[in-house]
Amino acid sequence: MATTLPVVAVSFLFFAAACSGEKQQTVAVRFDPQHSYTMKTTDVSTLVSDSGVTRYRAKAKLWLMYGKATEPYWYFPEGLYLEQFDTLFHVKASIKADTAYYYERQELWKGIGHVELQNVDGDHFSTSLIYWDQKKERIYSDQYIRIEQGDKVLTGVGFDSNQSLTDYRIFNSTGIFPVNEAPAAPDSSKQK
Repeated sequence: MATTLPVVAVSFLFFAAACSGEKQQTVAVRFDPQHSYTMKTTDVSTLVSDSGVTRYRAKAKLWLMYGKATEPYWYFPEGLYLEQFDTLFHVKASIKADTAYYYERQELWKGIGHVELQNVDGDHFSTSLIYWDQKKERIYSDQYIRIEQGDKVLTGVGFDSNQSLTDYRIFNSTGIFPVNEAPAAPDSSKQK
């Protein structure tokens, strides 16, 4: 009887715990590398170097890295601002996008939404989609683009440029150029 009492007491405790009304549920969680980020960073402001030289500044509210995806990528769902520097830290170009992706293996940036770019000459580019291929040092789009150069406005569908935005082509283009409508002054050298 002495050994039966502890066994009955322990059995009673297990029975009471099982009937207490609390149900425990085990949930199996499966890691999906395509849709599970491996790093999350908020309020990012960082400098990026290439071969020991600072080349870029990046700012973002949220940076999600999908490093285990089949094609590893970074995702900036709340926007991204990038600046490219020359060797004297002057801004050569800047890109701002509502949403951005960076595909690591391809070294390819994709900006979506309201995308704004500016080059060292102050030319201002606006589009809804832009790609920056760092391997080929090209920036391009197949969407509508608007370029403001001082008092000139160029538009088109499709665009290709070097990564400094100083040598570019616009496809299916149109433009608005200022015209001086004042009559030309008489040339005094032609008078007798």
